[in-house]
Amino acid sequence: MIALAEYQTLKLNSDFRRTYGRGKSAADPVLVTYALKNRYGVMRIGITTGKKLGNAVERNRCRRIIRAAFRQLEGECCGGWDIVFVARHRTVSRKSTDIERVMRKQLEALGVIGISAGVKVVK
Repeated sequence: MIALAEYQTLKLNSDFRRTYGRGKSAADPVLVTYALKNRYGVMRIGITTGKKLGNAVERNRCRRIIRAAFRQLEGECCGGWDIVFVARHRTVSRKSTDIERVMRKQLEALGVIGISAGVKVVK
């Protein structure tokens, strides 16, 4: 049996640009998050890692860490959002639990999770 992800990935440059331009953002020295409501009713995420972070191995590690942190939070998120996570230089040295803590704070501030999103957060 194949397990389907509750989210899809952003792949088109136009989707990334729309999220950057029209979406709300929350920044931290570790991670920047952009969020924009979409009309599809499905959570779509994109992860950006620039060459300033390091070589391909380090950039791919950052992507894996961000995906692992998001997997812990995706059950609390309501659908219908395009989210772009931009890794910063400090992401390379962090663990997924540290990234998850930062990500939770940012997604709550943007209204993707929490009471304002229609989902009650249980801590």
